[in-house]
Amino acid sequence: MRNHMKINENDLPEVLVALGANLPSKVGLPSTTLKFALANIRLEIGRVMSVSRFFKTPCFPRGLGPDYINAVASFTFGGKPNDLLQILHQIEAKFGRKRKNRWGGRVLDLDLLAFGNQISPTFDEYLKWQNMPKPEQIKKVPSKLILPHPRIQDRGFVLKPLMDIAQDWRHPVCGLTVSQMYANLSIDERAGILLAFEN
Repeated sequence: MRNHMKINENDLPEVLVALGANLPSKVGLPSTTLKFALANIRLEIGRVMSVSRFFKTPCFPRGLGPDYINAVASFTFGGKPNDLLQILHQIEAKFGRKRKNRWGGRVLDLDLLAFGNQISPTFDEYLKWQNMPKPEQIKKVPSKLILPHPRIQDRGFVLKPLMDIAQDWRHPVCGLTVSQMYANLSIDERAGILLAFEN
C-alpha cells in the first residue's frame, strides 16, 4: 500500500492574481466576466480564495478604451508558477481573450502578481524589467515569467484591490507592504479608482 504524504496548506505559497476586464465577453459585462473567471479559478485550484471587492478604474494606458473592472484574488497553490500561468491563460481563452495587443481593451486579463516570495527568473532580470522605461514596456514582452509582477508598486488599479485582502503583504524586492506602496502612489495614479456598484 502506497504511503501518501498529506500536503500541509501552511507550507504552500500564497499566490496573488489580478483580474481585469473592460470589454463584454460571451457571458456579459466585465463584472459578470470576472465573477465567472473567479468561479473557474476556484474549480481549477480547488482551494479557498480571498477576493477583493470590484473596482472601476480608468483604462491603462489612459484613453485606450472603456474603464476597467478590476479585482484581486489570493489563494495557495501546490504546483509551479508556470503551471498556474497556464491555467490562467486557459481561462482567459475560454472567455475569448486573444493575446495580440499588450495593453488596451480586454474581455479578460488575469495577471500572476506574486507567487510566495519568489523572485524569478533571476534577481537581475527582475530589476531589468522593473526599471525599464515606459516606452520600452509597451514594445517589449518578456520571454519568461517575471515574479513578482514588475509593475505592482506603480499601479493603483492593482494596489487598491490588494488593500482589501492583502494590505500587509510585503514585496519581496522593495520590502514595502501593499499599504506602503499604495501610500507612495501619486494623486494622479490613485485618481478615478472607484468602488464598482455591482459586485
